[in-house]
Amino acid sequence: MSKADPLLFLKALKEDGVEHLYIPRKAPPKQAGGPTTESVKEGMLELREQVRKCKRCAELAKTRTQTVFGSGNIRAKLVFVGEAPGADEDKQGVPFVGRAGQLLTKIIEAMGLRREEAFICNVLKCRPPNNRPPAPAEVTHCQPFLKRQLELIRPKIICALGKHAAQSLLQTDRPISALRGTFSEYEGIPLMCTYHPAYLLRSPGEKGKVWEDMKKILQRLEESPE
Repeated sequence: MSKADPLLFLKALKEDGVEHLYIPRKAPPKQAGGPTTESVKEGMLELREQVRKCKRCAELAKTRTQTVFGSGNIRAKLVFVGEAPGADEDKQGVPFVGRAGQLLTKIIEAMGLRREEAFICNVLKCRPPNNRPPAPAEVTHCQPFLKRQLELIRPKIICALGKHAAQSLLQTDRPISALRGTFSEYEGIPLMCTYHPAYLLRSPGEKGKVWEDMKKILQRLEESPE
């Protein structure tokens, strides 16, 4: 693919319902051998189109309104990975825009960040009918998309929100209660697992544990070299 025109890129995303993908005007300092913002932008455009056309999961392709690619800064230091889109996300094409998403936004802001500074996506790019949990085959089908997103962004830290995101990224069946609170690793990137915001809406008494996890993320970000 030829180099993507920025306006064409943004127009294509908007047509797919993605209105909150932030591309920094000034690229951060380039690491030796690292990708440029332009190459990341091209890669994201190509990947978004692959996701939009995907029909690997016949049921999801039939029942979805649209795919939910992800939103935020394509050069983010911090990436949040959730489970799957819900009804609001399926309608708007943007991840975490319902009640759980509003809580996630508050968490991000409490960290001293703006939502658009991070990148937010899900393990699945399509809404499972009736918001059921992702099926193992669906997770397998969508894994290459998530893997490629993380390869392109190259964040300093990944935060897995909930059991399905944590187990998918770490390839484990350990419960989220046992995974959260300490850093694991995904493809050489520090990964913090924590409770999903939807769980916190049901169990507000657990918010303190999530905040402890966020403080550890902030500390690790401060220690990470630019």
